[in-house]
Amino acid sequence: MLSKVILIVLLVAIVAWLIMIFNRMVLLKNRYQNAFSQIDVQLKRRHDLIPNLVETAKGYLKHESETMEAVIEARNVAAKELASLKNGLNNPEMIQAFSQAEQNLQSALGRFNMVVENYPDLKASPNMMQLSEEITSTENKIAFARQHYNDSVTEYNTYRQFFPNNLLANSFGHHKDAALLEFDDKPKIVVAPEVKFTQ
Repeated sequence: MLSKVILIVLLVAIVAWLIMIFNRMVLLKNRYQNAFSQIDVQLKRRHDLIPNLVETAKGYLKHESETMEAVIEARNVAAKELASLKNGLNNPEMIQAFSQAEQNLQSALGRFNMVVENYPDLKASPNMMQLSEEITSTENKIAFARQHYNDSVTEYNTYRQFFPNNLLANSFGHHKDAALLEFDDKPKIVVAPEVKFTQ
C-alpha cells in the first residue's frame, strides 16, 4: 500500500514537473513574440514616415531622383519582409532576409541624409526638421525594442537548451531555437593612427 502511494506521488511530481517545463517554454516563446510585435510597431511607423520624408524633399531634390527612388524601393522591400516575418520568427532564413532588407533601408536613408546635407534650405525646412526628428526618435525606439526582443530570444533559447528541457522541447513543439535579430548598425572599429615623435 505504501509503495502505491509513493508511486502515485512520484508520478504526480513528474507530471507537474513536465507541465512546469512546458508552460515555461510557452511563456518564454510568447514573451519573445510579443517583444517582436513592439519592433513591428516601430518599424511600421518608420516605414510610414519615409514616404512623407521623400515627398517633402522632392521639391528640393529634383536632380536626386535616383536617391529618392532607392529609399522608397528599400522601404517597400523592408515592409514586405516585415509582413512576411509574422509567422516566421523561428525561421533563421526569414530573419536574415528581414535583417538584410532593414540594413539596405538604413543604407539608403544614410545616402539620402548625405544628399539632404547639400541643401541647406531643405534641411532648415520645418517639415523636414520635424520628420527627421520623428525618424530619429523612432530609430531609438527600434533599437530599444530590438534589444528587448534579443534578450527575450536569448532567455527562451537558453531555457530550451537546458538539460533535460532540450530532450523534451521537440515533443512540446519547440523544435528549434529562435533567431536573434541583428542589424549591421554597429559602428565600425577604426584603427587608431600610429603616432611617432621625431627628435
